[in-house]
Amino acid sequence: MSLAEYDYVVVGGGTAGCVLAARLAAGDAAVLLIEAGPDGRGVAQIPDPALWTKLHKTSLDWGYDYAPSAHVAGRAIAIPRGRVLGGCSATNAMQWYRGHPDDYDAWERAGAAGWNFRALLPYFRRAEDWEGGASPLRGVDGPMRIERPRDPHPVAAAMLDAAAELGMPVLDDVNGGDNRGVALSNLNIASGRRHSVVDGYLSGHGARELPNLTVLTGSVAVRLGFAGSRCESVFHVVRGALRETRARREVIVTLGALGTPQLLIRSGIGDPRVLAGLGVRVQAALPGVGRNLQDHPLLMGMSFRARRRLGLVRDNGGGAILNWCSSGASRPDLQALVVQGRGGGDIFAISPGLLGSRSTGYLRVHALSADGRDEMEIQPNLLAEPSDALAVAESMDLIMELAGTRAYRALIAAPVMPSARLSRADKLRFAREHCAAFCHPCGTAAMGTGPDAVVDPSLRVIGVAGLRVADASVIPVIPACGTQAPVIAI
Repeated sequence: MSLAEYDYVVVGGGTAGCVLAARLAAGDAAVLLIEAGPDGRGVAQIPDPALWTKLHKTSLDWGYDYAPSAHVAGRAIAIPRGRVLGGCSATNAMQWYRGHPDDYDAWERAGAAGWNFRALLPYFRRAEDWEGGASPLRGVDGPMRIERPRDPHPVAAAMLDAAAELGMPVLDDVNGGDNRGVALSNLNIASGRRHSVVDGYLSGHGARELPNLTVLTGSVAVRLGFAGSRCESVFHVVRGALRETRARREVIVTLGALGTPQLLIRSGIGDPRVLAGLGVRVQAALPGVGRNLQDHPLLMGMSFRARRRLGLVRDNGGGAILNWCSSGASRPDLQALVVQGRGGGDIFAISPGLLGSRSTGYLRVHALSADGRDEMEIQPNLLAEPSDALAVAESMDLIMELAGTRAYRALIAAPVMPSARLSRADKLRFAREHCAAFCHPCGTAAMGTGPDAVVDPSLRVIGVAGLRVADASVIPVIPACGTQAPVIAI
């Protein structure tokens, strides 16, 4: 077992880790970035925006599933997570959507002092290279290129026209102010190619001027090392051998909402009762580790047969989004995406989901393994809150209204599933039987000051010196948007 030293060791080369490592190395600090997966820059499917769904359940994906639950008709639900340099930014749907300002003000109300939209906005803007130009809400010349579809697919173009027929606002920029209405998607696509954090932070914008950054791929972190109450190293596997690497200043964990609590638990940070059951000595008693898991429910299966073949997939296979309010909501909490279909086929979907979900779940480690592939239960409890199930069921009504507009009647021959409008009870049943996830897990090492907080508002792990977490796991309240933009801002 060899021992090396860096100023900072960043554990996890996904969206958060690549950004953070590049930012730290831009100074005079020596930084090691550890990633379990491969480099990925030679994989043809990664840069092609139309092929992102082909990456799931491959060697570039962790292969996770959400555990079955009665709330979703006893089904396991796939939760793709990138196992490659760049993480989910190299494998996801490339949506750049920041939600509503109050989503971030809610973090401060939950105990994350100093975290609110006004504080985060400069970091959103700093990250952006928005095609629409600079404004008080948008940034340019940042590492992350953001473009709208130049030639929208017919089902995306029809969503704009259909929503307008129903009297809904057509937005020029869904991140430019009021987010209620329909818009072409903001996408991390540059000149027809995926633009991940690897492209933005490691391969471009002065990345060649980062001699202080060492990137180590194919290395799985198995636990953290301590001297008393201070975290001072990481134990990780390199070419089959266990290595300990020391951090002179700090270790920062950026393994995401699923990997971060797993590593903390393996290292003795968590609920003492859980740790005792696993035979792990308590390093820090933080019962909130693994709790508060949140994700957004997405309804699959609202599909339609087209009158003609609609052509090859364009952009990310979608291209337009619609935000609106469920009954009683004061700001948009429902969103619909278009799904173009596959290979020029004649079936497409308009998929609604709930971005204002309230259900929470957990990640539990039931048994440890030597290689880090522990036996885990990942349970977000999608639709466990009755209000969530009712809102998702309600969302189906607007999709059927959209399908009945002139814009979509020109494309739709017939609905496929469901084949007609459903009763209230049948909509609830359909929602539970066809619920999937937007794949926005967060919250499992939440920041705050209460008894379940895992990190303080400076992202330091409570009760442990020299250790921080900076990824989606620290988000205390899920925002009504995807997590890529918030994580980069974090």
